[in-house]
Amino acid sequence: MAGDTLHPISAVASRTGLTIKAIRFYADRGIVPATGRSPAGHRCYDDAAIARLALVKTLRDLGIDLPTIGRVVTRELALPEVAATHAAALATQIRVLNLRRAVLAAVAERGTTPEELRTMHELATLSAAEREALIENFLATTFAEVAGPAFEGIKNSLTPDLPDIPTSEQLAAWVELAELTGDADFRTTLRELAQHHASDGPGLRRDPAAMVQAEVAPALSAGVPPTAPEATQVVTAVTTQHAKATARPDDAVLRRALLTRLTRTNDPRRERYLELLAVINGWARPEPLTPALTWFTEALRTRIPA
Repeated sequence: MAGDTLHPISAVASRTGLTIKAIRFYADRGIVPATGRSPAGHRCYDDAAIARLALVKTLRDLGIDLPTIGRVVTRELALPEVAATHAAALATQIRVLNLRRAVLAAVAERGTTPEELRTMHELATLSAAEREALIENFLATTFAEVAGPAFEGIKNSLTPDLPDIPTSEQLAAWVELAELTGDADFRTTLRELAQHHASDGPGLRRDPAAMVQAEVAPALSAGVPPTAPEATQVVTAVTTQHAKATARPDDAVLRRALLTRLTRTNDPRRERYLELLAVINGWARPEPLTPALTWFTEALRTRIPA
């Protein structure tokens, strides 16, 4: 335009950080044509063209393709729309890269076979929706007989939420937990525990495992063996509470059922699931139940009336 200052291509290269070859390329592609020519026939650019070239360089540095850049420069596409689309794409790429980093870090820390690495990669690169579907299927099929608020409570307490940028520990925990969900025998154990809970009747009540943890702790601290006479008082304290909570007599039937239930509860896979869940979700590590449950089931087994 008449009156505008035209700058030689060498000056344009210095101001934009582009090479002279790149500036010529963008001109030949029609993305930012030269504003005019010098008397010697060399390309020249005004300030507006230089600003467009700087924008082109920025967009290329951000990984945006040339056809899209051309449409942005000619105002066929709004820059905010393009920026939003590519920001979303970059967020996906960043998530994938972070998962790859976490996989490699986990392998470096743990060591693994090629088969385990393949499994880890497949589980780690599931989308959030795919991870959610995997866990929902596990919970729905395992607790099919539990309905309403009770199922929602189970779902909330047993659902892992892997962060978009997991640590290698969180990723390793997710992989191990996902593999646990495919263990048919583990599913059966949880299903039976849910059935035991349902058989207690409607309403909220204290879980027998929590009763055991509270009553057995002093005996464990004191080093009382489950075969000692003092253990009888601990067993009776738990069975009496459980009988009262379920409105049943403290008899051989109740004690046998309680023994079966607590033996199932003492499945190491259940405790491991809860440990892994805490790692993934950033929760406090749960207090282990195994010592108390093992002590109590041994004590209870010899104190069931004939």
